[in-house]
Amino acid sequence: MSSDNSQAQSSIITVKNIEKTFRMYRRPQDRLKQMIMPRLKLGKGGAEYFDKFTALNNINLNLSRGETVGIVGRNGSGKSTLLQIICGTLKPTSGEVLVNGRVAALLELGAGFNPEFTGRENVYLNGAIVGLSRAEIDQRFEQISRFANIGQFMDQPTKSYSSGMYVRLAFSVAIHADPDILVIDEALSVGDESFQRKCFARIEDMQSRGTTILFVSHSAQSVIELCDRAILLDGGEVLLKGTPKKVVGQYQKLMNLTGSEAKKLREAIKQLSLADDKSLSNDNAVSARSTSQNKISTRDKSSTDPSWYDPSLMSNSALSYEVLGGEIIDPHIRNLTGQKVNYLAVGRRYTINYNVNIYKDVEKLIFGCVFKTVSGLELAGANSIRVEHPQIKDAKAGDRAHIEFDFTCHLMPGTYFMTAGLMAKVDDDYVFLHRIVDALAVHVMAGTNSARYDVGLAALGCEIRTSLITKS
Repeated sequence: MSSDNSQAQSSIITVKNIEKTFRMYRRPQDRLKQMIMPRLKLGKGGAEYFDKFTALNNINLNLSRGETVGIVGRNGSGKSTLLQIICGTLKPTSGEVLVNGRVAALLELGAGFNPEFTGRENVYLNGAIVGLSRAEIDQRFEQISRFANIGQFMDQPTKSYSSGMYVRLAFSVAIHADPDILVIDEALSVGDESFQRKCFARIEDMQSRGTTILFVSHSAQSVIELCDRAILLDGGEVLLKGTPKKVVGQYQKLMNLTGSEAKKLREAIKQLSLADDKSLSNDNAVSARSTSQNKISTRDKSSTDPSWYDPSLMSNSALSYEVLGGEIIDPHIRNLTGQKVNYLAVGRRYTINYNVNIYKDVEKLIFGCVFKTVSGLELAGANSIRVEHPQIKDAKAGDRAHIEFDFTCHLMPGTYFMTAGLMAKVDDDYVFLHRIVDALAVHVMAGTNSARYDVGLAALGCEIRTSLITKS
């Protein structure tokens, strides 16, 4: 891999005509023959004792600085091979990769770790690989350890780690290396929901700071939510580049097809790609995700309400922004009987509560909240900007306020995170006085008579009726 400072400042990764061919030997002795026979000029002239497998064929890509690009494709399509070539851990058979920045990567599980080394020793090893000095690693070690949160296992050999512990440590090292480019190969599918949300929250933060992210995943939803553009690989070829929704849609059509059906669809996707090449060459549109960023265990014993509070269900990704004139205090959720809960039931009514301390004179206060998925997709929320007769409109330094949002839980069973925000009008523009991202983690359970037939992220509360129509 080489670096080219003459590349335009907006371009951070350029892949030119990459091809990667592997040799496949049918028998172990064929490998030996290939090593010896040509050198001794024995056997038939030019004889080869292997079959060629082309993993990548004529790959051309260009990633702009600050983009998040998703790569999707069936198993064996060449995704991991391409990432390894971009990261420099694998050499292409032909072609060139130009990278203008520091790369941190999460490739296959345990890549870059020496299993005999302890977690601590692997932190220093990985840090050195991405270009950090020992002094820089010393300075960041406490943060790396805190984010990974593997406790006493930091000083145990990594061969004793679970897959989740591997990913925790590897991801922590990667993000604390301050990379210009973060490469992730399906690693975030490992680990519990809380840690996944913690990782996605950090990825969102890196996106806002202009880090380029190359993201491989079989999760269509994650690609759509996180990425600005997407690329469909199949059989070592780029079939399609474009918006995540469009590319993922074609990938899902192709995913389960084989034989002539898959071949026919591949050709149709190629034709679609050719038709769109002109517009895709200028496809640097900012996704809805990045645009929106710039704007703004004691059970309830009640027999009628299954909601309860689990003190171990905590948000590990909570991020409190700088206090700029007001502060959100103690965000939490209560049920109709006034009990604090974080296990909710579909179809039940709840109240989001928080207090606010005002530290300077402000006008036109706005209070808000929003629920997100583990990967950061904003599902539902509310704010007070359209309240016709707000009880709190302006406030002076020293004032305090209590905020309540009554809502019905229509989220499907799963784990979600709630963000709380406080805004006010300053110099003819609304700005955040304070915001706590992922302030709460909540788990939604199926209700007694709701979400029985629903699928997706929101519960419609469907009742299904069928009737048989017979021939007369």
